[in-house]
Amino acid sequence: MRVHFIAIGGSAMHNLAIALHKKGFHVTGSDDEVFEPSKSRLSNHGLLPSKEGWFPENISEELDAIILGMHARPDNPELLKAQKLNLKVYSYPEYLYQQTKGKKRVVIAGSHGKTTITSMLLHVLKTLGRKFDFMVGAQIKGFDTMVELSDDSDIAIFEGDEYLSSPIDRRPKFLWYKPHVALVTGVAWDHINVFPTEEDYNYQFDLFARTLEPGGSFIYYQRDAVLQKIASENLSLRKLPYDEVKTVSRDGETFVEYDGEEYELKVFGHHNFQNLAGALLVAKDIGVPENDFWESMQSFEGAARRLQMLGENKDAAVFYDFAHAPSKVKATVAAVKDQFPDRHLLAVVELHTFSSLNGDFLPQYKGAMDAADEAVVFFNPEVVAHKQLSEITENDVEAAFAKKGLKVFTDGIKFKQFLAGQKLSHANLLLMTSGNLCGIDVSAMAKEIIE
Repeated sequence: MRVHFIAIGGSAMHNLAIALHKKGFHVTGSDDEVFEPSKSRLSNHGLLPSKEGWFPENISEELDAIILGMHARPDNPELLKAQKLNLKVYSYPEYLYQQTKGKKRVVIAGSHGKTTITSMLLHVLKTLGRKFDFMVGAQIKGFDTMVELSDDSDIAIFEGDEYLSSPIDRRPKFLWYKPHVALVTGVAWDHINVFPTEEDYNYQFDLFARTLEPGGSFIYYQRDAVLQKIASENLSLRKLPYDEVKTVSRDGETFVEYDGEEYELKVFGHHNFQNLAGALLVAKDIGVPENDFWESMQSFEGAARRLQMLGENKDAAVFYDFAHAPSKVKATVAAVKDQFPDRHLLAVVELHTFSSLNGDFLPQYKGAMDAADEAVVFFNPEVVAHKQLSEITENDVEAAFAKKGLKVFTDGIKFKQFLAGQKLSHANLLLMTSGNLCGIDVSAMAKEIIE
């Protein structure tokens, strides 16, 4: 099979390219810019384009498939050439479906927690020696790539994203997968640039539920009102609601009990206890005994940037998390405070996404940082301008979060100085962003603060 990637440097795209290369496909690709870690990883597999740019001569009728990434534009020269030749152009999720049509597909969706639950399931199956295909949105310890496809597995587990499939396919990615087992963690409005109203956003999850294969299992967080409504209106589905697993905390450690045995966990927080409950239902649905699930979960350390501990000493710790949407920020802040109630919590969030920097969306953050003892928000006005959004001010952010004593930084130098000056004692620092915190080396900074 000859496959060409337009915009091969993307996080998801380069992982799929490597997966197909390892499967024996002849893979080529192009991009106008490729950053780390994609650049090194593609180079290690001999897949890095020899020069940056778009070259219509890359496209010919000899290709079996062309995969189009979100980074490309609708007027991309290679895409236009493919369309002129009437060649089939796949979106990333469409091609994943094509590669797994004969397998049992499990899709984990939701506004928050989907990466973590997908990671939990992959960890369990790998620990138990099961073969499986997968796609997950973060790097996981013990896995070389975020995508794997094979000819000898009978199950595929995908993280189901509600964002657009490609520049020419405006449907959510998860509508392509047609799962036999679907889990939805919760629905909280996001991606205002694509779904301008909350109703429009919620409707995508109703559409997703309707894509399940006949007799499929719909696993959902039972306290979510949107999911309750979806479950009640889709009568043909096998519905499995979940809440959260019961745990016991002792001296900062968390345990779950099953069948007279105690299992120590490395993850914590109510949102993760909910994630565990959902992951357990999926695991049972695909034939994993509960005792095997808990035995495997004892060694699960989480996905990258999902409450990742950057450093700790006897009375302080620094955590790093991908949280950026309001529901994610609120859950993450509460998780750290609940786990360490006697420590002062300094919570920092960077507003970086289109939604978070949109003045109409900002009020969704009200109360998101309330569990923190001290709260800081950073945003870069240049990013706001780059995204062609209306200007927002420090006062706008303060009013939206409605957190007493909230500090707001818009100057990167002052923000870095503030963080560098922190000396943690009986305290935790929580850093949350989907960006790069103004280019700060968070691992080095955490080490300096802890020491």
